[in-house]
Amino acid sequence: MPASPSCAIVIFGASGDLAHRKLIPALYELTLQGLLNEHSYIVGYSRSAVSDEQYRGQCREAVEKHARSRPIDLEAWKRLEGRLFYVQADYGSAEDHAKVASRLDQLDVKFGNEAGNRLFYLATPPNTFEPIITRLGERRQTRQDEQHPRRWERIIIEKPFGRDLATAKKLNGLLLNHFTEDQVFRIDHYLGKETVQNLMVMRFANSIFEPIWNYKYIDHVQITVSETLGVEGRGGYYDRSGALRDMVQNHLFQLMALVAMEPPVALDAQSVRDEKVKVYRSIRAPRTADVDTFTVRGQYAAGEHAGHQTEGYLKEKEVNPASTTETFAAVKLYIDNWRWSGMPFYLRTGKFLEEKLSEIVVRFRSPPLTLFQKQCESPVYPNDLVIRVQPEEGISWRLNGKVPGSQMSIKSVALDFLYHTTFNTEPPEAYERLIHDAMLGEQTLFIRGDEVEAAWSVIDRIEEGWAMSKNPPQSYAPGSWGPKRAMDLIENDGRRWLHSGNGAPEPIIACAL
Repeated sequence: MPASPSCAIVIFGASGDLAHRKLIPALYELTLQGLLNEHSYIVGYSRSAVSDEQYRGQCREAVEKHARSRPIDLEAWKRLEGRLFYVQADYGSAEDHAKVASRLDQLDVKFGNEAGNRLFYLATPPNTFEPIITRLGERRQTRQDEQHPRRWERIIIEKPFGRDLATAKKLNGLLLNHFTEDQVFRIDHYLGKETVQNLMVMRFANSIFEPIWNYKYIDHVQITVSETLGVEGRGGYYDRSGALRDMVQNHLFQLMALVAMEPPVALDAQSVRDEKVKVYRSIRAPRTADVDTFTVRGQYAAGEHAGHQTEGYLKEKEVNPASTTETFAAVKLYIDNWRWSGMPFYLRTGKFLEEKLSEIVVRFRSPPLTLFQKQCESPVYPNDLVIRVQPEEGISWRLNGKVPGSQMSIKSVALDFLYHTTFNTEPPEAYERLIHDAMLGEQTLFIRGDEVEAAWSVIDRIEEGWAMSKNPPQSYAPGSWGPKRAMDLIENDGRRWLHSGNGAPEPIIACAL
């Protein structure tokens, strides 16, 4: 990978959990790999009163706890430590922004960042986006000069990108008032995961898949993103969001787009993102009156799972006791184009579910049963291509094979490709790749503004239907796979979730010779 150009990396929300758990460890890993330019430096920007030395101590603690490479490499840490600084400032204060800009100018001279490049990372709550973006835009106007024609300023913004189509358009408008689209990096960390990137390689670099990657050979696609914990003290935020807005609109839709998109004309950012937008615009959004037919929503009840006890979502701190906000959502969607005509995509996500995983299942149609139907009482199991994003990244191809013995017994067997066994290394953390790409100006793995709006146009239709529905969220037990209606959503179509919660293994099909 190429080394990044020199720049000042300014982390807004430097005292927050995201910076502590993900951003600082990612910057340490880039330093360890020699990918962080020696003239670059990092400035933490937050409201907390912290000195440079205290901030460096916090960063070291973050690296020791959360970095991928452990134990800490003292030589790499020493190279990073001297480039860590902190400023206490208010996000919306023009005076404070001017003070920080002056500090950056001084550090540019100290570290030899002659171009004066800036990478601003907004690791802050959504209500701070507007004042930060506005002040940054005002400062940009004062930095326009002819002495640095190649100087760049880029902004990375974390989800949520609005909470509906109207607020997404407003946020996009604000960003484009002060930055151009090629300066805006809307981050979804799922797109930085190796398996997600490998999905494009698997599809477009292997001729075996392209002829069968359509509704004629694929029966349906399942996408599951599940968590084993509840809202974990974030009830106030979560109750204004819910599973559909928090996970489906971004993470699950991004995975679906990569499965469903047409081959791009090239692997550049514009070509790839053009094809993803076409997917969103082809989704058949459920009509308001039909929303309960195509979607399921649920709330976790009281119980215990994975060592965590809960009194139920409605009794979580800062949650309205009469809330109808969903902690589980399942959706059946159709993509109305020639490749996927009439073939369903089933998406589900939720909290306090049985297992923590992110997974795509491409289930192929069952083969003709002419050879086995006279001898077997059960059908041959269909083939699955299982793309595991987390926790153990890899791809599994499930085929039917004969069990050794005198009987014609058939069992579903897996051909596995796992990163840690194939390459004898753990894949890099998503934030390592994404921060490095942002410094290079590579936007392929980031979300474009029209992508965001196209996705929200589908989500808004579902939210409108739920607001009018007489069916409240269905309760489900912690440690289950969600409410019963989520099983009905797929089983009424004669299909089944790969993880359905009954714990039974796939049966061996015994056939008489």
